[in-house]
Amino acid sequence: MAEIKNELIVMLNQALEMEHAARIQYLAHAELIKGIDAEPLIERLKEIASDEAKHEDKFRDLIGNYLDGEPSMGIYKTRKAGTTVEILTVNLAGEKEAIDFYKTIYKKVIENKEKLPYAFETLEHEIRHVIMEEQQHVAELSVLLGQ
Repeated sequence: MAEIKNELIVMLNQALEMEHAARIQYLAHAELIKGIDAEPLIERLKEIASDEAKHEDKFRDLIGNYLDGEPSMGIYKTRKAGTTVEILTVNLAGEKEAIDFYKTIYKKVIENKEKLPYAFETLEHEIRHVIMEEQQHVAELSVLLGQ
């Protein structure tokens, strides 16, 4: 049981670092958007940053309270972008990368259900919920890019 918990702590800490970076990146990118139609896009990038902060909180809670681990204070790589299209493209790629990684965590939780008797349902629910919200971000960024 300890082995799977340790493995999930490592994976969830990487997820936490990814969310931290995403939040910082969205906020920084929001400051770069300029032009006559900029305001709604700036607002939406800041809202997505707020979503990422909530994901950080969820991952910290899972690591600390359900897996008895220590949440990371690190940050994943961030990506620079200049134009609005670059900003949307870079963030869309980041959201897809996050979803792909979170699905590996989700699969590991599902495969180890019996080894997580007092944490499984919460882990499964919270990770699935984060994946669903990231999928919403992918859909919205794709629409904004006309994809």
